[in-house]
Amino acid sequence: MHSHNYRIPEPFRDQVVILVGNSFSAEDISRDIAGVVKEVHVASKFNEDGTYEKQPGYDNMWLHSMIESAHEDGTVVFRNGRVVLADVILHCTGYKYRFPFLETNGIVTVDDNRVGPLYKHVFPPALAPWISFVGIIWKTVPFPGYELQSKWIAGVLSGRIMLPSQQEMMEDVNAFYSKLEASGKPKRYTHNIIDYQYEYNNWLAAQCGGPGFAEWRDRMLYETVKNKSIRPETYRDEWEDEHLISEAQEEFINYTSYGANDMHL
Repeated sequence: MHSHNYRIPEPFRDQVVILVGNSFSAEDISRDIAGVVKEVHVASKFNEDGTYEKQPGYDNMWLHSMIESAHEDGTVVFRNGRVVLADVILHCTGYKYRFPFLETNGIVTVDDNRVGPLYKHVFPPALAPWISFVGIIWKTVPFPGYELQSKWIAGVLSGRIMLPSQQEMMEDVNAFYSKLEASGKPKRYTHNIIDYQYEYNNWLAAQCGGPGFAEWRDRMLYETVKNKSIRPETYRDEWEDEHLISEAQEEFINYTSYGANDMHL
């Protein structure tokens, strides 16, 4: 099954479950079911060195390398040589973009999960501003970015914000694609912005004429991810953030002032 179909842990009680993937969905589901399953095994493509580790805070959860083979009797062989007799294999492997309702005569296509061409992941240059996409980006803290995308689109549609020319937007898109290719990133990672989400969000904020995100938020995310891997169930309760309070208060004041001025959008 796919993580899209997961709802509650109870159907997995006393079973041996293998999760394929080790990103956000797998993290959440593995922790959610750990209290009821017999065993949970997480197969990660980022662990190809023979990884077989019991996960911190759990007696029944292990991290593996990827699956080498799966058999009809439920036997699953991992690349690290471990063999597990599984009841369920649950794929936490992301999603594929598909827009069956959208007819653009081939102007906007989905190629190996790249939706494009899109200027800054939002506007197809040849159809801007009449068509725009919100939420195509992934591997990001989603809602702040989605909100800024929406503000940008609203500003463009209201005439308050001007887009570059179609040619300039296409040049930007092509330069972005060339950069991805040169770095060796596969096409399907086009909308993965984990390496530059703060730069991207701050660029959107600048387009909208509002404040960007303070540097302390980036530090907070880094500390959260680090502590989460060590103390997955208690990291929320052991946060030391006194040194961030004044910075957060200042940003809140700036942001709420900006939001009040922008309510007409």
